[in-house]
Formats: sequence, C-alpha cells, structure tokens
Amino acid sequence: MNFTVCSRGDDVSNVISKKIIKYLKEFELTYNPEKPDIVISVGGDGTLLEAFHQFTHRLAETSFVGVHTGHLGFYADWQPEEVEKLVIHIAKTPFKIVEYPLLEVIIRHHNNKKSERFLALNECSVKSTEGSLVMDIEIKGELFETFRGDGLCISTPSGSTAYNKALGGAILHPSLPSIQLAEMASINNRVYRTIGSPLVLPQHHTCLLKPNNDADFQVTIDHLTLLQQEVKSIQCRVAEEKVKFARFRPFPFWKRVKESFIAD
Repeated sequence: MNFTVCSRGDDVSNVISKKIIKYLKEFELTYNPEKPDIVISVGGDGTLLEAFHQFTHRLAETSFVGVHTGHLGFYADWQPEEVEKLVIHIAKTPFKIVEYPLLEVIIRHHNNKKSERFLALNECSVKSTEGSLVMDIEIKGELFETFRGDGLCISTPSGSTAYNKALGGAILHPSLPSIQLAEMASINNRVYRTIGSPLVLPQHHTCLLKPNNDADFQVTIDHLTLLQQEVKSIQCRVAEEKVKFARFRPFPFWKRVKESFIAD
C-alpha cells in the first residue's frame, strides 16, 4: 500500500511525521507522495484541509486519516501518543471507509474566461470587496430572493460546525448529502427582504448566486481565498465526489461536537 504524510510544519508535527514514515517503511509500505492510497495528516483540521486539496484529483483512490498535535479536531482524531497503534492498524488492519459529502462550486464569468470548478470539504464563502454583497439567489432554477448584506456561506455537513455555526447555521450530520446556505448580516427593511434563516438543500437541488452589479468578489474555498472579477454566476451543489476517511475505530460525530463545544 502506498502512503504519504502531510505535516503542519511545526517541530512537534515534523518529528511525528518522520516517525510515521520510518515505522510504515519498516512494515514494508511504500512512501509515495504522488499516488498515495492513504494520506496521514499530522497537525490539525487545517492540515487535513490542505491535504484534501492537494489530492482532490485522487479522491476515488485515496483515504485520509488525521493525527492532531493541537486541540481535538473534527477530522484529526488520533493523538500523538497513539502513533504506534495507528501505524500498526494501517499496516495490519483492513480499515473501514467512511465517506462525507463535498460541496461543488462552479464560477462562471461574463468574458471568455474558462469556468472554474472547486471542491470544498468545509465551505465556500462569498463577499464583496467593496460595500454590501448584492446577489440573486436561485434554487432549482427559480428566483428565491435577492440578498443584500455582508456575504453568504455555503457549507457541507462536516463543515457545518465551522464558519456556518458561527453564523447561526444548524449542525448537520455528515451522513446527510446536503449543503447549507447561511447569511452574513443580511439587510432587512421595507425595501430589502431576505428569508433570514439558514437553508438546507438536498443533493438534487442546485443553488445559483447571480451578482446584481459589476463588483469584484472575494470567494473563499475552505482555506483558499480568491479574487473573482466579471462574475456571471456561482453555482453550488452537492458534489458527485466524496471524501474518504480511513476509520480504524469508532469516531462518533455527535461525541466530537460535544467535546468541541460543550464538554468540560
């Protein structure tokens, strides 16, 4: 089996990463950073997000597992002192695959520039670089509302505990193939009116964001921030691809939520 290791880059994570590589090679696994069957992320959820985007072209063949060297994360579930146990599991144990839904984002432009397609593990956020964001929101090809406010956040279920939660969105279990649209400080008065509540869209519904002006936009895909100009539309829906996580033991989602937000 081919493997690679992605480190956060700090001293602790680098030492653990080198140890994992050494141990797995001793078990005669092949270190292959180009075509890994499994990617071990050492750091935090941000490190795993970076690893995910590094291998989005191999989602059908590659699984991910995380070792956290900071706070317990939603994706990194192994502790540094458990590295030897994890290595033995990877080398000797057939692991269970758990798949999470992803967000597909397609940005189309008014000029002849080629459309851009992105996959997000957590979310996509859209903001205007100047003034309020003004966009028509279409759901299944029908105009739902014209949004005016600071911005919009479209999240996956696994990303619903991140930016989406801070915006008052619901926490969704990652077994639900859906996306969630949350508003950032919408303007609501006699002239402007939005739903004012997060929307959860199922797998077969497409959300289309259409700008009402010629403003430039800041589009963030997970940790990647892009400046977009002459935007015609931003299409969001549940992606056909899924991310695969290698599970060697139970890692209940609601337990992670409790430990992250309300446990002592």
